Amino acid sequence: MITAYLLWLYRSSTSHAPNWTKYLTCIISAMEKASHLSVIVDLSPTQWHLSAQTSNQYPLSIETFLSQLLAFLNAHIASKHENSLVVFGAFPGKSVLLYSSTELLSDDVPSLDANSYLPFKLVDSTVVQRIMNEFDAIGELDEEPSCALVGAVTKALCYINRITHPSSTTAGVAEDPSIVHDPRILILSVSPDLSSSYIPIMNAIFSAQKLKVTIDVCKVYGPDTVFLQQAAHLTNGSYIYLERRDALLQYLIMSFLSPTSIRKILAVPKQDKIDFRAACFCHKNIVDIGFVCSVCLSIFCQPLPVCST
Repeated sequence: MITAYLLWLYRSSTSHAPNWTKYLTCIISAMEKASHLSVIVDLSPTQWHLSAQTSNQYPLSIETFLSQLLAFLNAHIASKHENSLVVFGAFPGKSVLLYSSTELLSDDVPSLDANSYLPFKLVDSTVVQRIMNEFDAIGELDEEPSCALVGAVTKALCYINRITHPSSTTAGVAEDPSIVHDPRILILSVSPDLSSSYIPIMNAIFSAQKLKVTIDVCKVYGPDTVFLQQAAHLTNGSYIYLERRDALLQYLIMSFLSPTSIRKILAVPKQDKIDFRAACFCHKNIVDIGFVCSVCLSIFCQPLPVCST
């Protein structure tokens, strides 16, 4: 129905507004292609506890966050039947696959309900149930490990690499409309930067560039992250820091729902200033001025006569 309406609008507007021809052609061609979205959710219990404190100007609990996130995921699924979705959870010390639209297990199928749409209910029940199971398994820890955000990004890139490269047996066959184009990753972050993860996150960024994967970042809580700013900038994505966390769903729908091919004609917000600081290889500290080895490009906070790398 939407495609038919755009075609009618396209034909009726060509004689009046030539610019509409290019815009509507881009929109229609983008709607004909399947889109893949990998969502990485930062699920640090400590950070979400701090985010829900009433002392914050706009407190946001994990329950409210999940309800708005699920509405966004359902909107992506409803945009096109062939759209694919995968959700990874970055927990303390490990990353977990929470949901995959292409790899459903028999125990993932919930009880049928005539008043609900099965794909929506499948996403809602699977994501929430697996998050609760992981939280219950964590228990009480004397010291919470760092969140495995880089591991989740790496798994998302491996997943995208697998689904975007069809097997050799399909060579010579007409292109399948279900094959995804312009895959992208959306990171929902609440944890601060971890300086020791600088090298792994940069390797992930370079891999995303090679795979032509766009990385979007939504900073839900906490200070700005240097490394995720660079990840969004280097992959032509968007980095948004939420000033009004009570409007999370509006940010997600308006900024991150559209695929990258449509963003060329949309005013998607991007960061004005980017922090390009790096972490030194010797002490893992984020430095303003570093000393770089001319051979291996290692970064050090102090000059060394011989490169330790």
